[in-house]
Amino acid sequence: MDRFQHYIDGAFEDAAHSFESLDPATGKAWAVMPEAREAEVERAVAAAHRALHEGPWPQMTASARGKLLYRLADLVAEHAGRLAELETRDTGKIIRETSAQIAYVAEYYRYYAGLADKIEGSFLPIDKPDMDVWLRREPIGVVAAIVPWNSQLFLAAVKIGPALAAGCTLVVKASEDGPAPLLEFARLIEKAGFPAGVVNVLTGFGPTCGSLLTRHRDIAHVAFTGGPETARHVVRNSAENLASTSLELGGKSPFVVFADADLESAANAQVAGIFAASGQSCVAGSRLIVEASVKDRFLSILKDKAEAIRIGSPQDRETEMGPLCTERQRRHIESIVEQSVAAGARLVTGGSTPSGSGYFYPPTILDCTKIVAESVRQELFGPVLSVLEFHDEEEAVRLANDTPFGLACGVFTQNLTRAHRLSKRIRAGIVWINTYRAVSPIAPFGGYGQSGHGREGGLAAALDFTKTKTVWLRTSDEPIPDPFVMR
Repeated sequence: MDRFQHYIDGAFEDAAHSFESLDPATGKAWAVMPEAREAEVERAVAAAHRALHEGPWPQMTASARGKLLYRLADLVAEHAGRLAELETRDTGKIIRETSAQIAYVAEYYRYYAGLADKIEGSFLPIDKPDMDVWLRREPIGVVAAIVPWNSQLFLAAVKIGPALAAGCTLVVKASEDGPAPLLEFARLIEKAGFPAGVVNVLTGFGPTCGSLLTRHRDIAHVAFTGGPETARHVVRNSAENLASTSLELGGKSPFVVFADADLESAANAQVAGIFAASGQSCVAGSRLIVEASVKDRFLSILKDKAEAIRIGSPQDRETEMGPLCTERQRRHIESIVEQSVAAGARLVTGGSTPSGSGYFYPPTILDCTKIVAESVRQELFGPVLSVLEFHDEEEAVRLANDTPFGLACGVFTQNLTRAHRLSKRIRAGIVWINTYRAVSPIAPFGGYGQSGHGREGGLAAALDFTKTKTVWLRTSDEPIPDPFVMR
C-alpha cells in the first residue's frame, strides 16, 4: 500500500503510530497514514512558533511572501492532476469534480499572493498636537488550520493563503478521513521554497491530535471547518490559550423556487446543489422550498434528472456521482431517511442502498410537505433533498429561516424586486440568485448562527489573520514636564 508522511519543520517524517485509509469506492484499505499524537503536535507547533520569530520568515517583506505564494499557485496548477487523483482515491469524490476544483484552487493562492503587500496600516488624526499615531497590522501568530476531508485543498487554501499573506505560520491538520491529497500538498510547500516550519502538515484523530493542537499554549488562532459539535470542543479548547477562532460549520441551506422561475434552469442548479459531490458539501441546497402551484411539475423534472445521474467509479470520467466518503456517514443517512419516511415523508426517488462494495447511496428526494421530518432539520452531508412547499412570499421566507444554520441560500425568480427583498430578509451569509455554488477568491464565504463566524475569501479573511499595533510618537522637542511639579 501507499505510505504517506507528516511534514514538520521542513522535513517529511513517519509517525510512531499509523492507520489505514480506505478507498470509499471499494471499502478496502489502500494507503497507510501517519497518526499524529502529542509528540508530533508539540514538534509541529514548536517549529511554527520558531519560524514565526526566528530565521528568514519574519525578516521577509510582504512582497517576498507574495512571490512565494505565486510560486505555490503555479505548483498547484502544475500538479493538479496528481492531487485530484489522490483526492478521488481517498475520498470518493469523482475525478471530474476534483480536477476542476483543484485547478481553480491555484487562483486562491494567486489572489492572496497579490494581496500580501496590500494589507495596510493607517495614520490616525489624533486629538493631541504633539503626537503622531499610526496603526500597524502584524501577523496574529501561529495558526491551527483544521481542514475536513471534503474539498480539502480548497478549504485549506482559504486558510493557508490569507494566513501566509499576513505573515503567520501554520500547523495544518488534515482530516483522518481521506488525508492523502493534503499530505501530498506539503511537497508543494517545500518545492515552493517556504522556510522550514512556516507550514507544517499532519493528520490524526480528534482526542489525540486535534484537541492537543487547538488548546496548545502557542496557538494564537484556530481556523476550523467542520460540524457544530466538534466546533464546540474547539471553542472550549480555545479557552485554554485564549486563541481567536474562525468557524465554518456547514448548513441546511434553503433552495427557494418561485412559480415564475425558469424551472429547467432552477432544476439544473438544484441537481448541482444537492447531488454534486454526492451531497457532501457545506453549501448543499438540501431544503427545496418550492411554490405550491409548480411543485408537482418541478418535482417531476427533478426526479427525471436525479434518476438519470450516472453512478459509478469515481475514477471514471463518465461518472456523475460517486460514493460517500465513509461507511458511518452512509449508515447515518440511511437512518435519517428511514425515520423521515416513517414520519410520513413521501419518497419521490432513491432511498435504497445499492448492493455491492463501496459506500454508494443513490440520489434521494423526500417530499416532506406538512410533516416534521429529521431530514429537514439535520445536515445529512449526503445526496438527500427534502422538499417543502409555500403559497406566498412570507411563507417562503419563514420556511427558509426556519433553521439554526445560515450559511447559504438559493433564490430562483424572474422578479427582480422580489429577489432584492429576499436577499435582505433571508438569514444567510451567502445568497445566490438564479445561480448556485458559485465561489471566487474575491468574495467572502461564511455564515450566520450555527453555521459559524468569521469569513474565508476576500480581504476580510486576510485581516482576520492580523492584529493591530498602535504606535505613538511624540513630535515635540520640549522635555516632558515633571508630572509632580504644580505650575
